[in-house]
Amino acid sequence: MLFKGPAKKVCIYVNEDTRHNMVPLYEAILSFLMHKGVSGATAFTAMAGFGAHQIMHTAQVELLSEHLPIRIEFMESAEKVEEVLPTLYEMVTDGVIEVQDTRVVKVAMREKKDPKLPHEKKSGKAKLLRIYLGEADRWHDQPLYDAIVKRLHMMDIPGATVYRGIMGYGMKGHTHKQSRFHLSRDLPIMVAVIDSEEKIAQGAEAMEEMVEGGLIVISDVDYTRLVRGQPLGAATDANLPTG
Repeated sequence: MLFKGPAKKVCIYVNEDTRHNMVPLYEAILSFLMHKGVSGATAFTAMAGFGAHQIMHTAQVELLSEHLPIRIEFMESAEKVEEVLPTLYEMVTDGVIEVQDTRVVKVAMREKKDPKLPHEKKSGKAKLLRIYLGEADRWHDQPLYDAIVKRLHMMDIPGATVYRGIMGYGMKGHTHKQSRFHLSRDLPIMVAVIDSEEKIAQGAEAMEEMVEGGLIVISDVDYTRLVRGQPLGAATDANLPTG
């Protein structure tokens, strides 16, 4: 199974008409990788190309359309790549195999929930992080609150909620409000996150770099988390609800 962190990316280049044991080579490679438990692999068909034989292959030439290049690509751990590479080396008798270092930033897979499973209830202690800012605040040409939510998401913090105030004022004493005849462009914004103490500390440190004018508050909270249709014990204390 593929996990977040260092990994290997493998690209295999073959021709569409190359065969292996009476089946197209790219199909044989995909079947082999699936049999060996590789997390996933994809075969891409090129529109045109040429190889070591210096012959141009293009989909527009009907007689050569079956000679189009095929690229097979997959990412896996270094151990899994080392396991499957010798067989791939034997299978590819006319083509190229490329292996390069890469880094997996995110691995996400939507799981099906069984409605028949009982609800799970978990309670405990956590930390609440609240960031107060203005709707007009920016971060690299995008709304600051939007950039904050994206940063928290990349830090594997499971949830964040953005609240827009209808009226408020800050340390400068300026009142910001929304009315029927006037729509303020700098209404108060609050971003709230609940997570473990370690995660909230990391999130607060990241927010200090992004928020130039605002307020960051951390509070102790008690939480109750309800999970619908998930096996008991599958949820972790790190997956806490939003504020």
